Amino acid sequence: MPEAVAMAPATRPTLKMQRLFEAPRDLVWRAWSNPEVLVLWMGPVEWPAVSATCDFRVGGAWRICLRSPETGEDLWQGGVYREIDAPRRLVFTFKWDESHEDGPPVDTLVTVELSETATGETRMDFTHEGLKSEQSLTGHKHGWSSTADRLAAWLAANPD
Repeated sequence: MPEAVAMAPATRPTLKMQRLFEAPRDLVWRAWSNPEVLVLWMGPVEWPAVSATCDFRVGGAWRICLRSPETGEDLWQGGVYREIDAPRRLVFTFKWDESHEDGPPVDTLVTVELSETATGETRMDFTHEGLKSEQSLTGHKHGWSSTADRLAAWLAANPD
């Protein structure tokens, strides 16, 4: 396993994605803010969430367990909510519990911004900053893209 080079968070890679969901912003916000809903779509298809807990307030902690259906291996991640501006903006720290991808975990920051379109869809601007390496960026790009696909499927199946 390659050794990660220690870098300051501001100089580490950042993942930026934008997705359009055919769902109202309040429903997309509920998917991000309710642990009973979060566990239904969080995680890439290869590592779906099996547990989610959230103390949904600024300063509150969150934890999610992803599990491989093939091996049964668990990956835990967690963080703290830094900013909650319902239903527009959510900012939280993100860190794996154990070594993942290319070495020891590092503290990172996720920002989710939701805006309504004129046609009633929701645009999500997603940023995950402070990733530890280009390898980590590639892995998180796949993971978050797959997770966003799972979110879109959940939204389509739950239009209320």
